[in-house]
Amino acid sequence: MLRINIQTLDKVMHENKLFRRTRLSLAGWYVMVMGVILSVCSLGFYEAILHAHRVTIDRELQSVGTTIHDSLGTVLEQPAQVTLAATRILPDFCLVETSCDATQEDIEAVPETENYYLRLLDSSKKLIAVAGLRPKGLQLTTPVSQLKTLTVNGKRYRQISLMLHTQDGSQWGYLLVGRSLQDFDEYMLTVAYTILFGLPMGILSIAGASWWLSKKAMRPIYLSYRQIQQFTADAAHELRTPLAAIRANVESTLMLPKLTEAEARETLEIMGRQNQRLSQMVADLLILCRMDSGMEKLPQKQECICLNDLVTDIAEELAFLAVAAQVKLVSEIIVSQNVKVMGNTEQLYRLVSNLVVNAIHYTLPEGEVKLTLEVNANFALIHVKDTGVGILEKEQKRIFERFYRVNSDRSRQTGGSGLGLSIALAIAQCHQGNINVKSQPGQGSTFTLKLPLSMGYRQ
Repeated sequence: MLRINIQTLDKVMHENKLFRRTRLSLAGWYVMVMGVILSVCSLGFYEAILHAHRVTIDRELQSVGTTIHDSLGTVLEQPAQVTLAATRILPDFCLVETSCDATQEDIEAVPETENYYLRLLDSSKKLIAVAGLRPKGLQLTTPVSQLKTLTVNGKRYRQISLMLHTQDGSQWGYLLVGRSLQDFDEYMLTVAYTILFGLPMGILSIAGASWWLSKKAMRPIYLSYRQIQQFTADAAHELRTPLAAIRANVESTLMLPKLTEAEARETLEIMGRQNQRLSQMVADLLILCRMDSGMEKLPQKQECICLNDLVTDIAEELAFLAVAAQVKLVSEIIVSQNVKVMGNTEQLYRLVSNLVVNAIHYTLPEGEVKLTLEVNANFALIHVKDTGVGILEKEQKRIFERFYRVNSDRSRQTGGSGLGLSIALAIAQCHQGNINVKSQPGQGSTFTLKLPLSMGYRQ
């Protein structure tokens, strides 16, 4: 895995025109979508408050109008005649022609003392009595039993008209009950200003957040992009070396005036070795690509694998490689019974053998590689310990990267491509396991494979 400082990654990503444009486009679309959503929500919020207050005011107005209507209906005796009992229903109730000393035009002289107003009209729509607010220019003709919004001198009023009857059921006239909407309009204006000023601030906050979030969202994408770039460059470099060797040998052979059988055989052997190296590298790359894409997974029906037999078989089959490298290979099983895990035998065999082969390659002659199997809690542990050259602490975090080699010259001499540990880690993770490494330069390394035990295993 490519490791890079976050600040350095952000700086390099910002300098890349493609990712800078993509980040700007991503942030722009996010702001636009969230701005539309926030605007619609704000409008919906405003309409919800407006509707709730309208319903409340209408219910309140209907309740007040019905209460006054029912109270007057019990005291009215003659059409267009207001009884004394009727004048006592409201404290400021007064007759226009007698007690108010005002006409329909100059009723405005009385100061407004309440939010409500009340008007009594006879059957011919003539004003008889007033109470409450005295708005000048008020419309006195309105459909019966209907709510209506009126605008008088720039102020809004909500009004309901009810028909009045006398005690014997005769038509007396009309009752107009209205309410000033000034407090309601002022409140809704405050809400509107809050939304109008708050919406741009919200969108600006969204813009800042989207720019920051787009950077976080682009980091793994850019990191994958860098990994692909590095992987492509490393693969091209690794493939170029054997191809260049093959080409050089072919060209040098063709330049010979006369080709002997020994020279032809030597050339073919070199080409064969390089071809084998290419084939192995392509096979390793194919396995890694399959694992990355999810194609190389454990079969649905997993098999129970005995790690005791696996460790023994690997130690026996790699003994010849250890002898050729003048390295002592020993195995030790520190358990009294068979250790079993669920998985794929072929993949686990390749995993452990890669660790052992890697240990042999980096161990000097007369050194030792020890393969150990033990159990700890619910996990099986396979240790591959060597007395090799060791690994620096700063390089221990990178040894599982593809094509990364601690000692490139030594790895090339042994035919390594730098993919063995990457494949081993991928297989371990596929089996819900992991690989850890402990090492000190000059004192060797210990790789520990940790795998979950089979459900039926008991210590």
